[in-house]
Amino acid sequence: MKLKLVMMLAASTLAAASCGHKDQAAQSNAANADETNAATGNAVAAVSADQQFANTAAASDAFEIQSSQLAATNASSSAVKSFAQHMVQAHTESTAKLKTAAAAASPAITPDATLSADQQQKLTDLKSKTGAAFDSAYVDDQVAAHHAALDGLKSYSASGAVPSLKSFATDIVPIVTAHLNSAKALKH
Repeated sequence: MKLKLVMMLAASTLAAASCGHKDQAAQSNAANADETNAATGNAVAAVSADQQFANTAAASDAFEIQSSQLAATNASSSAVKSFAQHMVQAHTESTAKLKTAAAAASPAITPDATLSADQQQKLTDLKSKTGAAFDSAYVDDQVAAHHAALDGLKSYSASGAVPSLKSFATDIVPIVTAHLNSAKALKH
């Protein structure tokens, strides 16, 4: 329950930050968390925007790796399989870079790669598909996931507070942009 709340807050904060409403969203999220905690009797420590970014980035990588591992074996298209294999390698490397950047923070941040409910549902849906239906769903998921990741990375790159995470975000933006373009190309 606590983790799900943190992930929902992280996703909404990153989405709001990309729209330029970071302060309002953070205040709203904090108020919503306080109300939820008061209603449920839970005492949850406030999660910093930096921790939220690290968690969201880690979960994004985890989703990319897990969905791409499925595609590497279940896709019917050789182009989709090749893309999937590249995604497993690239997001494994991204995860390592994220961990290094997070560890350099003071105090150190430990990224939590727990998937959101939406990411879990997408994986479940992918597991139920085969053939061209699998390929289409996987590619659609990749385009959406890379769009969301790119928005979060650009936002943190512009306004993040932890220099090592900000550098990570800045360095990863062109890589995620290339992944997004490759995923879009698979749709044609």
